[in-house]
Formats: sequence, C-alpha cells, structure tokens
Amino acid sequence: MGERKVLNKYYPPDFDPAAIPRRRQPKNQQIKVRMMLPMSIRCGTCGQYIYKGTKFNSRKEDVEGEKYLGIQIFRFYFKCTKCSAELTMKTDPKNSDYVVESGASRNYEPWRNEEEEAEKEKNKRMAEEMGDAMKSLENKSTDSKMDMDILAALEEMKSMRSRHAGVSVDVMLEALQRTREEKEKKLLEEDEALIKSIVFHVSICTSFHVILYISS
Repeated sequence: MGERKVLNKYYPPDFDPAAIPRRRQPKNQQIKVRMMLPMSIRCGTCGQYIYKGTKFNSRKEDVEGEKYLGIQIFRFYFKCTKCSAELTMKTDPKNSDYVVESGASRNYEPWRNEEEEAEKEKNKRMAEEMGDAMKSLENKSTDSKMDMDILAALEEMKSMRSRHAGVSVDVMLEALQRTREEKEKKLLEEDEALIKSIVFHVSICTSFHVILYISS
C-alpha cells in the first residue's frame, strides 16, 4: 500500500531554485537540547536543591568573545524545578567542568578542594624544580625515602599478618585454658597463705566453756 501514497510535486519548466529567497536566521541562534545537570546546585530564588543527574530541557548558545585555546564556550539556560526561575551555566574547558553563571550557587564539594590543593602543590613543585637542580634532587631523594618507608610498612604488615595466620584456633583455646588454670592456681595459693597467717588462741574459763580468740 506504500507505493500508492507517494506524493509527486510538480516543478514548472521555468522553475529557478536560485530565485527562492533564503531565510535569514540570527547569528547566535539558541538550540533546544536535552541535558542532565553535571553538578549539584541550589536555586538562589527559592533555595531548592537540584541534584546531579537531574534532566532538563535547556537552550544552548555560543558565548561570544570567550574561547579557551580555540575551544568554543557554550552557555545553557534552564529553569528551577520548583519556582521555574531561569538559571544559567556555561562550560569550563580549562578545568573540564561547568560553571554556574547566574541564578544559583554550586554546592560545596570537599573533594574539589583536595584536587585543587594537590594541583597547586604540583605546579609549585614544578616551578621550583625548573630553575634549581639541587631542589629537584632533594625532591627526588624525599620521594625515594617516602617510597622506602611505605614499602617497609607494607612488609611489616605482611609479616604481622603471616604470624597471625599461623596461629590456629586450637592453639588459642589451649593458651586461654592455660591462663585460666594459672589464675585459679594463684588464687588458691593466696587463700592458703591467708589461712596460714591466721593464729588461733584457746583459753579455758572456769565454767569449762571453751572460748576461741582469733587474732591475725
């Protein structure tokens, strides 16, 4: 049945495609895209938390006059899930991330600070080693010493684990039983020593009653 529904268009002999006026579109036209939020943010209008992975229908456009090493930076417009306030963010190719531009604030992420500190420390060390050969040698010796300390700690942990693995359950039970017997024997010896230290005095009264005086 498909071949019966083909629609054929008629083109007259004097048809000229070049004479058709072209539609002029804006230079920086916004494109509708479906996206997921790459980070957790908080709306600045209503205080709603919007979590990472939330899906949006957004509008994308090129940021005019902003590029990083020839890479175009894009801006995204989307709305808050609660108050429908407009939020904007743009790409950050330098850090392979996104930046919240307006309408919201990014939530605190502790691992980002750790990564930034590590990157700063690395850059600082590279800058110091670039013009000082002695500093580079000192850093290498410090790294080798740290590696040796880590290997020594690992070897010690392995040896401790092997010693603990060599002890069986029967040996542990025998050691506990032996300790218990030694404690009981020690208590008996202390009781006997206490009994021997007590002196009994006997005196006979006129009424032939025996009275015991105990003195320690």
